[in-house]
Amino acid sequence: MEVVAEARPLSLNARLFDYPFLYFGGEGDFPPLAQSEVDTLRRYLGYGGFVLADANDGSSGTGFDAAFRREMARVLPASPLQPLPSTHVVFKSFYLLDSAPGRLFTHPQLQAALIGGRAAVLYSQNDLAGAWARDEGGDYSFEVVPGGEAQRELAVRTGINICMYALCLDYKDDAVHLPLILKKRR
Repeated sequence: MEVVAEARPLSLNARLFDYPFLYFGGEGDFPPLAQSEVDTLRRYLGYGGFVLADANDGSSGTGFDAAFRREMARVLPASPLQPLPSTHVVFKSFYLLDSAPGRLFTHPQLQAALIGGRAAVLYSQNDLAGAWARDEGGDYSFEVVPGGEAQRELAVRTGINICMYALCLDYKDDAVHLPLILKKRR
């Protein structure tokens, strides 16, 4: 499979099954998905696809947040977004973390829509991609608040953990790794 480093827009009616990991981010309200897009995304998630959603505007109850929650309620009506506890395997899939900051850090918990115990959708209201974004010169595009560069590092680690979880699921959740993880936490 070819890996493309740049973001590429993708229609929800396209061949989603060629992509195991989708990123859905934005600012402000967006129009409702067409019913065919809702059906395709539901099928994609049901067959093992993964979506990382990111409120680039840091909204809560308005803007992107309200629109994304509205559409997820249509796509997965039986699997509402819910807080993901810090004990979930996504927080230990590579780095040991207890929260998920981004460019902002106003919502310490990720939200998740679970399908059969698997987090098929992870949702951040902290603008993860804003913490990762770089300009053409390689400099970071946005200031990270309130925690500065230490917060940016945690946002990068969160992204790595999310990628590991999306592509490997819960392999790190078995008891074989538990003694090593507990030793590192001491």
